[in-house]
Amino acid sequence: MFPTSKVFSVLGIPIHVMSDYPKWLLESLKQEKGAHVVTLNAEMTMQAQQNPSLNKIIQNAELIIPDGAGVVMYLRWLCWQKVQRCPGIELAETLLQVIGQQQPDKTVFFYGGANGVAAKAANYWQQKVPTLNIVGTYSGYHSAEEEEQLLQTLAELQPQVILVGLGVPRQELWIAQNRHLCPQAIWIGVGGSLDIWSGSKNRAPAWLANNNLEWLYRLYKEPWRWRRMLALPQFAVKAFVYRLTT
Repeated sequence: MFPTSKVFSVLGIPIHVMSDYPKWLLESLKQEKGAHVVTLNAEMTMQAQQNPSLNKIIQNAELIIPDGAGVVMYLRWLCWQKVQRCPGIELAETLLQVIGQQQPDKTVFFYGGANGVAAKAANYWQQKVPTLNIVGTYSGYHSAEEEEQLLQTLAELQPQVILVGLGVPRQELWIAQNRHLCPQAIWIGVGGSLDIWSGSKNRAPAWLANNNLEWLYRLYKEPWRWRRMLALPQFAVKAFVYRLTT
Protein backbone atom coordinates (compact mmCIF):
# COMPACT_ATOMS: atom_id res chain seq x y z
CA MET A 1 0.00 0.00 0.00
CA PHE A 2 1.31 3.44 -0.93
CA PRO A 3 2.03 5.79 1.99
CA THR A 4 -0.49 8.60 2.15
CA SER A 5 0.69 12.08 1.24
CA LYS A 6 -0.49 15.64 1.42
CA VAL A 7 0.03 17.96 -1.52
CA PHE A 8 0.98 21.59 -0.91
CA SER A 9 1.78 24.41 -3.29
CA VAL A 10 5.12 26.21 -3.24
CA LEU A 11 4.76 29.23 -5.55
CA GLY A 12 2.29 27.22 -7.58
CA ILE A 13 4.53 24.12 -7.68
CA PRO A 14 3.05 21.02 -6.02
CA ILE A 15 5.05 19.18 -3.40
CA HIS A 16 4.22 15.90 -1.68
CA VAL A 17 4.57 15.67 2.08
CA MET A 18 4.67 12.19 3.60
CA SER A 19 6.46 10.34 6.37
CA ASP A 20 8.17 7.65 4.29
CA TYR A 21 9.39 8.51 0.79
CA PRO A 22 11.53 5.34 0.38
CA LYS A 23 8.50 3.20 1.10
CA TRP A 24 6.59 5.00 -1.66
CA LEU A 25 9.39 4.23 -4.12
CA LEU A 26 9.62 0.60 -3.06
CA GLU A 27 5.86 0.21 -3.48
CA SER A 28 6.13 1.72 -6.97
CA LEU A 29 8.79 -0.83 -7.83
CA LYS A 30 6.69 -3.66 -6.43
CA GLN A 31 3.66 -2.64 -8.45
CA GLU A 32 5.79 -1.83 -11.52
CA LYS A 33 4.40 1.69 -11.67
CA GLY A 34 6.73 4.10 -13.38
CA ALA A 35 7.48 7.40 -11.70
CA HIS A 36 9.41 10.60 -12.21
CA VAL A 37 10.82 11.83 -8.91
CA VAL A 38 11.66 15.54 -8.63
CA THR A 39 13.88 16.78 -5.80
CA LEU A 40 12.57 20.31 -5.34
CA ASN A 41 14.60 23.18 -3.93
CA ALA A 42 14.31 26.96 -4.04
CA GLU A 43 16.51 27.31 -7.12
CA MET A 44 14.46 24.84 -9.12
CA THR A 45 11.24 26.51 -7.99
CA MET A 46 12.48 29.86 -9.25
CA GLN A 47 13.61 28.33 -12.54
CA ALA A 48 10.14 26.88 -12.99
CA GLN A 49 8.72 30.39 -12.68
CA GLN A 50 10.64 31.38 -15.82
CA ASN A 51 10.63 28.07 -17.71
CA PRO A 52 7.15 26.85 -18.73
CA SER A 53 8.53 23.50 -19.94
CA LEU A 54 10.17 22.79 -16.60
CA ASN A 55 7.07 23.95 -14.75
CA LYS A 56 4.87 21.54 -16.70
CA ILE A 57 7.26 18.64 -16.14
CA ILE A 58 7.31 19.20 -12.39
CA GLN A 59 3.52 19.52 -12.32
CA ASN A 60 3.26 16.11 -14.02
CA ALA A 61 5.82 14.31 -11.86
CA GLU A 62 4.50 11.47 -9.73
CA LEU A 63 6.58 12.39 -6.67
CA ILE A 64 8.00 15.80 -5.70
CA ILE A 65 10.06 15.78 -2.51
CA PRO A 66 11.22 18.69 -0.29
CA ASP A 67 14.94 18.59 -1.03
CA GLY A 68 16.01 22.18 -0.34
CA ALA A 69 16.11 24.03 2.95
CA GLY A 70 14.13 26.94 1.47
CA VAL A 71 11.27 24.67 0.48
CA VAL A 72 11.26 23.00 3.90
CA MET A 73 11.19 26.36 5.72
CA TYR A 74 8.35 27.48 3.46
CA LEU A 75 6.33 24.42 4.44
CA ARG A 76 7.15 24.85 8.13
CA TRP A 77 6.73 28.60 8.54
CA LEU A 78 4.08 29.47 5.97
CA CYS A 79 2.10 26.21 5.70
CA TRP A 80 2.55 25.15 9.35
CA GLN A 81 3.64 21.64 8.45
CA LYS A 82 5.94 19.44 10.53
CA VAL A 83 8.06 18.35 7.61
CA GLN A 84 11.62 17.10 7.46
CA ARG A 85 14.00 17.83 4.63
CA CYS A 86 14.54 14.86 2.30
CA PRO A 87 17.79 15.39 0.35
CA GLY A 88 17.62 13.65 -3.01
CA ILE A 89 21.02 12.06 -2.51
CA GLU A 90 19.90 10.48 0.75
CA LEU A 91 16.65 9.24 -0.75
CA ALA A 92 18.57 7.64 -3.63
CA GLU A 93 21.09 6.10 -1.21
CA THR A 94 18.35 4.57 0.91
CA LEU A 95 16.65 3.17 -2.18
CA LEU A 96 19.88 1.64 -3.51
CA GLN A 97 20.74 0.07 -0.17
CA VAL A 98 17.29 -1.46 0.32
CA ILE A 99 16.88 -2.90 -3.16
CA GLY A 100 20.46 -4.19 -3.12
CA GLN A 101 19.87 -6.01 0.15
CA GLN A 102 16.23 -7.00 -0.21
CA GLN A 103 15.38 -6.92 -3.93
CA PRO A 104 18.58 -7.82 -5.85
CA ASP A 105 16.48 -8.68 -8.90
CA LYS A 106 15.80 -4.96 -9.42
CA THR A 107 18.16 -3.36 -11.93
CA VAL A 108 19.80 0.07 -11.74
CA PHE A 109 21.32 2.43 -14.32
CA PHE A 110 23.50 5.51 -13.67
CA TYR A 111 23.55 8.33 -16.22
CA GLY A 112 25.32 11.67 -16.00
CA GLY A 113 28.47 13.47 -14.97
CA ALA A 114 31.75 13.92 -16.79
CA ASN A 115 33.51 11.04 -18.49
CA GLY A 116 34.04 8.21 -16.03
CA VAL A 117 32.00 9.71 -13.20
CA ALA A 118 28.97 7.44 -13.56
CA ALA A 119 31.20 4.37 -13.82
CA LYS A 120 33.13 5.37 -10.67
CA ALA A 121 29.86 6.01 -8.84
CA ALA A 122 28.62 2.57 -9.87
CA ASN A 123 31.87 1.00 -8.68
CA TYR A 124 31.47 2.76 -5.33
CA TRP A 125 28.00 1.30 -4.90
CA GLN A 126 29.05 -2.13 -6.12
CA GLN A 127 31.66 -2.24 -3.37
CA LYS A 128 29.28 -0.83 -0.78
CA VAL A 129 26.40 -3.18 -1.68
CA PRO A 130 27.78 -6.15 -3.69
CA THR A 131 24.30 -7.52 -4.36
CA LEU A 132 23.12 -4.30 -6.03
CA ASN A 133 22.32 -5.11 -9.66
CA ILE A 134 23.80 -2.22 -11.67
CA VAL A 135 23.30 -3.03 -15.35
CA GLY A 136 24.90 0.02 -16.95
CA THR A 137 26.35 3.52 -16.77
CA TYR A 138 26.73 6.36 -19.26
CA SER A 139 28.49 9.73 -19.26
CA GLY A 140 26.46 12.92 -19.41
CA TYR A 141 28.74 14.38 -22.09
CA HIS A 142 28.50 12.71 -25.48
CA SER A 143 27.71 13.14 -29.15
CA ALA A 144 24.30 12.86 -30.80
CA GLU A 145 25.27 9.41 -32.06
CA GLU A 146 26.22 8.30 -28.56
CA GLU A 147 22.93 9.67 -27.26
CA GLU A 148 21.09 7.38 -29.66
CA GLN A 149 23.16 4.47 -28.40
CA LEU A 150 22.24 5.38 -24.83
CA LEU A 151 18.53 5.44 -25.63
CA GLN A 152 18.77 2.12 -27.42
CA THR A 153 20.61 0.62 -24.46
CA LEU A 154 17.93 1.78 -22.03
CA ALA A 155 15.18 0.39 -24.23
CA GLU A 156 16.93 -2.98 -24.38
CA LEU A 157 17.93 -3.25 -20.72
CA GLN A 158 14.72 -1.85 -19.20
CA PRO A 159 16.37 -0.91 -15.89
CA GLN A 160 13.90 -0.41 -13.06
CA VAL A 161 15.74 2.45 -11.32
CA ILE A 162 17.40 5.14 -13.45
CA LEU A 163 19.42 7.83 -11.67
CA VAL A 164 20.04 10.88 -13.85
CA GLY A 165 22.69 13.39 -12.82
CA LEU A 166 22.63 16.14 -15.43
CA GLY A 167 21.79 19.14 -13.25
CA VAL A 168 18.65 21.27 -13.27
CA PRO A 169 16.77 21.70 -15.55
CA ARG A 170 18.56 19.46 -18.03
CA GLN A 171 17.92 16.25 -16.11
CA GLU A 172 14.19 16.96 -15.67
CA LEU A 173 13.76 17.81 -19.35
CA TRP A 174 15.69 14.71 -20.40
CA ILE A 175 13.69 12.40 -18.14
CA ALA A 176 10.36 13.76 -19.40
CA GLN A 177 11.48 13.34 -22.99
CA ASN A 178 12.72 9.77 -22.62
CA ARG A 179 10.85 8.05 -19.79
CA HIS A 180 8.56 6.37 -22.33
CA LEU A 181 11.50 4.09 -23.15
CA CYS A 182 11.24 2.44 -19.72
CA PRO A 183 7.66 3.13 -18.64
CA GLN A 184 7.83 0.97 -15.50
CA ALA A 185 11.04 2.53 -14.20
CA ILE A 186 11.60 5.00 -11.39
CA TRP A 187 13.50 7.97 -12.82
CA ILE A 188 15.19 10.26 -10.28
CA GLY A 189 17.06 13.47 -11.04
CA VAL A 190 19.98 13.27 -8.65
CA GLY A 191 21.97 16.39 -9.61
CA GLY A 192 25.55 16.14 -8.37
CA SER A 193 25.10 12.89 -6.45
CA LEU A 194 27.12 10.93 -9.01
CA ASP A 195 30.04 13.33 -8.48
CA ILE A 196 29.90 12.73 -4.74
CA TRP A 197 29.64 8.94 -5.03
CA SER A 198 32.51 8.90 -7.52
CA GLY A 199 34.72 10.90 -5.17
CA SER A 200 34.96 13.85 -7.56
CA LYS A 201 33.29 16.17 -5.03
CA ASN A 202 32.45 16.18 -1.34
CA ARG A 203 29.17 16.81 0.42
CA ALA A 204 28.85 19.64 2.88
CA PRO A 205 29.70 18.75 6.49
CA ALA A 206 26.70 17.41 8.38
CA TRP A 207 26.58 20.36 10.78
CA LEU A 208 26.10 22.74 7.87
CA ALA A 209 23.42 20.58 6.25
CA ASN A 210 21.62 20.19 9.58
CA ASN A 211 21.51 23.98 9.94
CA ASN A 212 20.22 24.58 6.41
CA LEU A 213 23.57 25.99 5.29
CA GLU A 214 24.56 23.42 2.68
CA TRP A 215 24.17 26.14 0.03
CA LEU A 216 26.92 28.12 1.73
CA TYR A 217 29.35 25.22 1.41
CA ARG A 218 28.52 24.80 -2.28
CA LEU A 219 29.14 28.51 -2.81
CA TYR A 220 32.49 28.24 -1.01
CA LYS A 221 33.55 25.27 -3.14
CA GLU A 222 32.12 26.66 -6.39
CA PRO A 223 32.08 30.50 -6.20
CA TRP A 224 30.94 30.69 -9.82
CA ARG A 225 27.52 29.62 -8.53
CA TRP A 226 26.88 33.03 -6.95
CA ARG A 227 24.53 34.14 -9.70
CA ARG A 228 22.46 31.01 -9.23
CA MET A 229 22.40 31.59 -5.48
CA LEU A 230 20.53 34.85 -6.05
CA ALA A 231 17.48 32.64 -6.48
CA LEU A 232 17.45 32.01 -2.71
CA PRO A 233 16.58 35.55 -1.51
CA GLN A 234 14.25 35.95 -4.50
CA PHE A 235 12.48 32.76 -3.46
CA ALA A 236 12.11 33.98 0.13
CA VAL A 237 10.50 37.27 -0.93
CA LYS A 238 8.19 35.69 -3.50
CA ALA A 239 7.18 32.94 -1.08
CA PHE A 240 6.16 35.43 1.59
CA VAL A 241 4.18 37.55 -0.89
CA TYR A 242 2.58 34.43 -2.38
CA ARG A 243 1.28 33.25 0.99
CA LEU A 244 -0.08 36.71 1.80
CA THR A 245 -1.97 37.00 -1.47
CA THR A 246 -3.33 33.47 -1.96
